[in-house]
Amino acid sequence: MPEHVKRKLLEEIKALEHELTHELPKEIKKAVALGDLSENAEYHMAKQRQEFVNARLGQLKKRMGDLSLVNLSNIPKDRVAFGSVIEVYDNTKDEKIEYTLVTSEESDVSKGKISTTSPIGKSLMGKQVGDTATVVTPTGKRELEILKLTTIHDLEGAENGASGAR
Repeated sequence: MPEHVKRKLLEEIKALEHELTHELPKEIKKAVALGDLSENAEYHMAKQRQEFVNARLGQLKKRMGDLSLVNLSNIPKDRVAFGSVIEVYDNTKDEKIEYTLVTSEESDVSKGKISTTSPIGKSLMGKQVGDTATVVTPTGKRELEILKLTTIHDLEGAENGASGAR
């Protein structure tokens, strides 16, 4: 798992755990002190927030577990997969576009970083140079021809080679 994604998830988990164990109990205690809980908006809001924070923590911890299972040896070396940089020709728009397949936490369409679970990401997964991926979008079908592929293995090799050559 990319280190910055792990750090981002851990920071959110830490902030939510602090809120759950320190801030929300104080809010609930204050609200209880106000009296009648049946019509106590502060109490109900704090309890709802507590439920939300608990649910979000569960999601984040599951995501951390899922991401920690990403095994580089299971990622193909010759096909589009997580971490790949793909140059495509969009027949519909008549332009070349470069995408990098990342986790949903890292996705930023404006920078060409798309999630492996996005419609474009899903359509590109498993394809090779020369293949065409058909993407169904709200604006219609798009045909993306894969012109160039750099896998996560190629990128790691380049980084290791560059740092080893110093």
